Amino acid sequence: MTYCVAIKLNAGLVFLSDSRTNAGLDQISSFRKMMIYERPGDRFMVLLSAGNLSISQSVREILQTEQLFDRDATEPITIWNAKSMFDAARVLGSAVRHVHERDGAALKRSGVDFNVSLVLGGQIQGEGMRLFQVYSAGNFIEATTETPYFQVGESKYGKPVLDRVLTPDTPLDEAAKCALVSMDSTLKSNLSVGLPLDLVVYEAGRLATDKIVCIDEQNPYFRMLRSSWGERLRQVFDSIEDPAWDGGATEVPILVEPARSRPLRKIVTPDDKLI
Repeated sequence: MTYCVAIKLNAGLVFLSDSRTNAGLDQISSFRKMMIYERPGDRFMVLLSAGNLSISQSVREILQTEQLFDRDATEPITIWNAKSMFDAARVLGSAVRHVHERDGAALKRSGVDFNVSLVLGGQIQGEGMRLFQVYSAGNFIEATTETPYFQVGESKYGKPVLDRVLTPDTPLDEAAKCALVSMDSTLKSNLSVGLPLDLVVYEAGRLATDKIVCIDEQNPYFRMLRSSWGERLRQVFDSIEDPAWDGGATEVPILVEPARSRPLRKIVTPDDKLI
């Protein structure tokens, strides 16, 4: 399993991925799930992948050479000459379909689903930043102001903090912190997601970045964040009043008559005849 998250903000983009692909009692494997495509001053793109490892690796390899042939184009479109991130996402979708055409039937005969989820984000000179999620069929959707992030892999544990914190105006460093807290929540609850992590922070308009880091167990910031988040979360939890069933001195009683009827309740007495 895996967990990857990509965030699109007014200030830039944040990408984070783990590296665990198999977790068992006697076998743990790690493979990088982030790939950076960069031509400084012209384009900067990051690809995150989840799902079947052989499929995602094949897609990444074919992406280097995959081409689209459009009727109005003077030359085939690749990720290196695409004029927009939309076209780059189309090339990626074409690579996914290429792998499916080549391997899909054989995988199906072996009882293996064609399962891959990809996130592609970045910026090409002449347009703004864009972020896409690409599915197994090669189709894709784009991040919006209302949905400024995408997750692939084991997403449920890290989603709540993203929903509560992120807005388009969130600063980049704060968004990176939020992504790491999201990852920590996933690491805490799921053994199939594991260190090391790959983190990239991209500032809008730069078409390059030097904010790339691999985070392992010894990383001082991540160790501090994991410890602080757990302690602060416990402090906030302890500061909230317990439910007071007898009323007591609380200003927020739990035992009140709601606008709707109470939940259905059936009480059996000794005199009842049960069939």
